[in-house]
Amino acid sequence: MKPKVLILCTHNSARSQMAEGFLRKYASDHFEVYSAGLEPTEVHPYAQRVMAEVGIDISRQYSKSVLDFLGKMHFGYVITVCSKAEQECPIFPDVSVRLHWPFPDPAAAVGSEEEQLAVFRTVRDQIDERIRNWLGEQGIPVAAHKG
Repeated sequence: MKPKVLILCTHNSARSQMAEGFLRKYASDHFEVYSAGLEPTEVHPYAQRVMAEVGIDISRQYSKSVLDFLGKMHFGYVITVCSKAEQECPIFPDVSVRLHWPFPDPAAAVGSEEEQLAVFRTVRDQIDERIRNWLGEQGIPVAAHKG
């Protein structure tokens, strides 16, 4: 049975969704991957757009509440990708490993559409690099995307 990974953020709209997309693409043979938010909203269209640019379709993903999983599923890993989620993360019983990978919130970007997309791309690439490095540490090598 594959270990389950929960990626947790505030709104489950951008960072955790992108991380879920990358981890599913790179390591679905090794992990069952989920994402959730403390205050779920909806998947940000710019997150969908910048992930599509690197060949990952997250258009079918949707925002989920952490309460959908709490006490209902055992996770081998809980990864928080924002400071609020790290501070307010509920206690998951029997989590083997809890990791904190803080990334800036791309949804907070201001400016023109292109300026906002640039922020989303930067955060996307940071998430991609962190996941590839972590998988390498787990003995699961993956190639970088060509973005």
